Amino acid sequence: MINAYLFYKASNYFYRKKIPLLPNLIKLTCFFIYNSSIPFQCSLGKGTKFAYGGIGVVLHKRTKIGKNCMIGTNVTIGGRSGHFEVPIIGDNVFIATGAKVLGPIVIGDNVTIGANSVVIKNVPDNCTVAGVPAKIIK
Repeated sequence: MINAYLFYKASNYFYRKKIPLLPNLIKLTCFFIYNSSIPFQCSLGKGTKFAYGGIGVVLHKRTKIGKNCMIGTNVTIGGRSGHFEVPIIGDNVFIATGAKVLGPIVIGDNVTIGANSVVIKNVPDNCTVAGVPAKIIK
């Protein structure tokens, strides 16, 4: 099944091969189909998936996401006002629907981020966070 991740992989491939225009056309096609912004410049690890094809997902172009992550619908991963750095997300992270991961933070491996949470602080490995702002609950 075609999803936003396949569009990302294709546009990222052409971007790395320095083929002009195609990465932008593929990104635009993905935007029209899934209403998501997944830049070809960001780094998504192997095995990362988007729930329901990636509807409404917005990623910053410098975002780094590890392997085998699951990203829900309407998730935003990006910067925060006054900060240049953007989130770095570890391996095997589950980000539930509507979550926001913002600013110069690091999300550890094997983390679960609850639905509609707003994560603005670092999260250590093997945790579950939820709430606004997100706090460790497990």
